[in-house]
Amino acid sequence: MSFCGAFALFTYVLGQTANQIEFTEYDLDNGLHVILHEDHSTPIVAVTVMYHVGSKNEDPSRTGMAHFFEHLLFEGSENIERGEFDKYVENSGGVLNANTTQDRTFYYELLPSNQLELGLWLESERMLHAKIQQIGIDTQNEVVKEEKRMRVDNQPYGNLLEKTMEACYEEHPYKWTPIGSMEHLDAADHGDFMNFYETFYVPNNATLSIAGDLDISEAKKLIEAYFSDIPKGTNEIPRPSVIEAKRIEEKKLTVYGKDRLPLVVQAYPIPAQGTPDYYAVDMLNQVLSGGESSRLNKVIVDEKQLALYCGAFSFGLEDPGLTLGFAMVNMGVNPEDVEAAMNEEVDKLKNELISERELQKLKNSIEAGFVTRNSSMAGIAESLANYHTYFGDANLINTEIDRYLSITAEDIKRAANTYYDSSSRVTIYFKHNDEK
Repeated sequence: MSFCGAFALFTYVLGQTANQIEFTEYDLDNGLHVILHEDHSTPIVAVTVMYHVGSKNEDPSRTGMAHFFEHLLFEGSENIERGEFDKYVENSGGVLNANTTQDRTFYYELLPSNQLELGLWLESERMLHAKIQQIGIDTQNEVVKEEKRMRVDNQPYGNLLEKTMEACYEEHPYKWTPIGSMEHLDAADHGDFMNFYETFYVPNNATLSIAGDLDISEAKKLIEAYFSDIPKGTNEIPRPSVIEAKRIEEKKLTVYGKDRLPLVVQAYPIPAQGTPDYYAVDMLNQVLSGGESSRLNKVIVDEKQLALYCGAFSFGLEDPGLTLGFAMVNMGVNPEDVEAAMNEEVDKLKNELISERELQKLKNSIEAGFVTRNSSMAGIAESLANYHTYFGDANLINTEIDRYLSITAEDIKRAANTYYDSSSRVTIYFKHNDEK
């Protein structure tokens, strides 16, 4: 990038981060938390609902339920026929989707702003009147199985996350992934599905976050009309309290499959997202892996040519998560050599401070990432819901950047020594079946 281009980007970032995202938030009597952001720059509105339920809230004998419900609750309701949910949005010129993580399930509609009421009606139907019928369960069971075949079973290294989480967690429910067990879903009866819906899909476990071309006073009236009569849930909402014991000896294993090139994966336990040390760890991982000039790529891929690709990222979760480092081993290279090279780069960060120039470059990149994330109405609505759901502070949308910018080179070095402990590490080789 030229100097002029870089200066223009830097100026843009400063301008964007200086603009506070204004919002209004309140609770309905039934416990539904509402967040509204008014922005008339485009005639679009994002209607989103985040339920504080993910795979970690599941019964260990019924894993996959949270992700299954992400699909099931598009089946229709008492007032929406099967197959019609999507059509209402698409016929209005909008789009919709949903996703599930270990910690939450998120639904959204992006609509022309004159269709705000449609989005509210659809989400209120999902919350109150969803049809949990056997025909829908059977249909979505096949859909989820096909998704698993496409995204896990038949994808290169598709079982990477599943095998890594199994190896890293022995007690905490993060040990299974959101796709869960197909056998568990097959074994679930209608009562299991109804209990899950009545426990988690209740207003006191949800955040309604709306951003875009709306009038807040009018939106409040519509929200009152569509959501205030939904009864508060009465079941206890399970939250895992187990604390994963610190590993005191490195775990090593090999997973065999169909992938031709070996993959080296290293996982270290890290603090929960939002905790002070999380930010230092996250920045540490970006030093290792943020862009083509990052340390792992520069040394292991470009200079030593041991791997085709190498990286690391923070798998930030509501409870303590993981750093995942990985390298796709070059043809004819021993995975042990790649592993040693990865460890060498981590050791440098334990023993040496990163330069002021590298730190400033990192902070500029993080600022640009915040701007990008909050450059759309959907991104703003999701960020507001995330910050409230996980931290009880939606204003982190404006202030979390300060936590990153306050991190020093000394903080990053301390994080490397504290959390990149070889005795707590899990190292996995993914190899082809022929290498057994």
